[in-house]
Amino acid sequence: MLPAFRLTLGATGVALLCLSIPAAAQTATPAAGDTPAPASAPAAAPASGTTLNAVTVVGNWLEAPNEEKVLEHPGARTIVDREAITETGANNVRDILRRVPGVQVQESNGTGGSDISLNVGVRGLTSRLSPRSTILMDGVPLAVAPYGQPQLSMAPLSLGNLEAIDVVRGAGSVRYGPQNVGGIINFVSRPIPKTFAADASIETDIYSHGGNAKANPTAFIGGTNEQGLGGALLYSGVHGNGYRESNDYVDIDDLMLKGGLRISKTDEISAAFHYYEAHAGMPGGLTSAQYAANPFQSTRPYDDFSGRRSDISLKYSHNDANRKFEVLTYYTDSFRGSTIEQQGTGAQAAQRRLTTAPRNYHVFAIEPRYSQLFRTGSISNEVSVGYRYLRESSDEQATRTAFYTPGTVFAPDLSAPVYQWRTGGTTANAVYIDDTINIGNWTITPGLRYEFIRSNLTDRFTNVRTDVSSNEPLPSVSVMYHITDKWTAFANAGVSFGPLQYFQIASTTNGLTPEKAKTYEVGTHFDSINGFGGELTLFNIDFDDELQLRGGTGGAPDAWTNLGATTHRGIESALRYDFGALSTTLAGLSAYATYTFTDAYYQQGSFAGRDLPFYSRHVATLGMRYARNRWSVNVDGFAQSKQRSPGDPASSTTYQTAESANGALGDIPGYALMNMRFGYDFGKSAQNLKLAVGVKNVFDRRYFTRSTDNNSGKYVGQPRTFYIQASLAY
Repeated sequence: MLPAFRLTLGATGVALLCLSIPAAAQTATPAAGDTPAPASAPAAAPASGTTLNAVTVVGNWLEAPNEEKVLEHPGARTIVDREAITETGANNVRDILRRVPGVQVQESNGTGGSDISLNVGVRGLTSRLSPRSTILMDGVPLAVAPYGQPQLSMAPLSLGNLEAIDVVRGAGSVRYGPQNVGGIINFVSRPIPKTFAADASIETDIYSHGGNAKANPTAFIGGTNEQGLGGALLYSGVHGNGYRESNDYVDIDDLMLKGGLRISKTDEISAAFHYYEAHAGMPGGLTSAQYAANPFQSTRPYDDFSGRRSDISLKYSHNDANRKFEVLTYYTDSFRGSTIEQQGTGAQAAQRRLTTAPRNYHVFAIEPRYSQLFRTGSISNEVSVGYRYLRESSDEQATRTAFYTPGTVFAPDLSAPVYQWRTGGTTANAVYIDDTINIGNWTITPGLRYEFIRSNLTDRFTNVRTDVSSNEPLPSVSVMYHITDKWTAFANAGVSFGPLQYFQIASTTNGLTPEKAKTYEVGTHFDSINGFGGELTLFNIDFDDELQLRGGTGGAPDAWTNLGATTHRGIESALRYDFGALSTTLAGLSAYATYTFTDAYYQQGSFAGRDLPFYSRHVATLGMRYARNRWSVNVDGFAQSKQRSPGDPASSTTYQTAESANGALGDIPGYALMNMRFGYDFGKSAQNLKLAVGVKNVFDRRYFTRSTDNNSGKYVGQPRTFYIQASLAY
């Protein structure tokens, strides 16, 4: 099947490029644009590509994301702006990312079952705690330890502080890493405004089950004076109770202080301080019988998660027509802790013990990068080189009580000695070089990233230290053709790499090796063509060895296992249409749709040829927006097909599809949801007051997911939820 798929990729690429030749002969096109190996950005030029006077260097292609950058990217990429974020009625980034083709998001579940965690999977990759995407905020990694602990059990960001979400699913492995097989997700915080601005808003969710409510307040103030000195203060939070029992006392506070100074027309320095603190209860998984009796109940009175993070970043940048240079340095100090009851086994099957996992991490990094534009006749080259030095340290402990019978004691008062204590560290040097070559309507970008990684882990009880190292070359190449100034076709190939994490270094499971994957894409972007815009991408990912967390149900510890070779392949599509292009009477009416087909499967072992766990083969969205005068109406739909939770191929030859008694294993049915929102803008005479009301899951569709980790079982999805939004701007 795989050779046939590659043949399909090649045939599609040839078809796209053949289609582009007659179109390019009739339309003026730009010579190049923003690419992951940063493309130079010329103005529209004749098809011959000989006019290069307007070519300027691009440099850092994650800055100031917009639709033009999507069009000029030689890979799958989607940007969601602040207006779209607001009109979804979302109170977390999970609901936004569901609208992005190829991205699948699990409801909070398992040991990542709090409002603080983020479970994002791309193209059939595991979504539990988002371990296989490089996830950033303003270019700074969000993971507590990007190399040794990349999971986002604590995702230190809140939706109200964001200006945009930039999801690069392909053609980004040279610039960013590690763990980039699932692409790069960059959360862009609100920028310092050029003039004084201030606003405040609040959204309140009211759940139809349990009568609980959750509020999301935000506030922003900032500006820049005539001398180029600017600053901004941002706050966003989440406070209240969730729709399940024991999902109570959610308190999330996210504060940012940003400053900037323009030294000259070409030079600028900026700084940001970020503080995040959060606490949330975790309702835990349910057995099949418990879920049938009441899916909103909780049998976990003590489970919760807390975390805090302080980080500071400094950046100097120089930008002129021919060169860009910047130095970014950052330091993060993170703590995350959890309290979880573990179910006993054997003689203790009816008992539990309370465990805690306090963990501290520190990360320092410095990243200089330089881009230089060269012009030679009808050809331009933008050569970019970059380097990152990163050093991280970890201190991870675990405690547990003796077994007890639930309901007979107040477990937090029991003695809980430390039974596990490990410290670790990583020193990583990464260097990359790429060359964006513009020849007429073609842009060709070869690149190479080299990772030099040294990690260590010490067991403080035995004083045994384990050292591992990796030196990995990661080549890539992308090709883009400008069919018109609003339509591009692309193809790319690259190698992605994931080093061993601290948990994996400590694992006694045989066969754990760093992950490497070969990725391929071919596709097209188009925008504002007779009112249409969209994308179409075919992708293929091949792992030689893919690692998966083997769930520790029944009180057994979680462990990692090597699945061997796996394949992820499929097609992503998105289409949007502005009906105003059809008739002026339809101005303000627009529609969008996305569809993703993914086929991710084991290539070897007892589950060979079967689907990997916890992804849907089919995911689709459909929505419409109508704005007239000061009114706006949004209707959005989301659907996904069934998922699998088949068990562990390393310990069982049975691919389980029927539901297990503990609720952890078995197929997960697909579902479809619909949301509606009505908004009104009162205008400047009322301090730009905006009000909106909406309903999520209009038909109160009951759906669930499962978990196979230490907090295994069934987890019900969000019920019908009413919400109110209000904002003021000055």
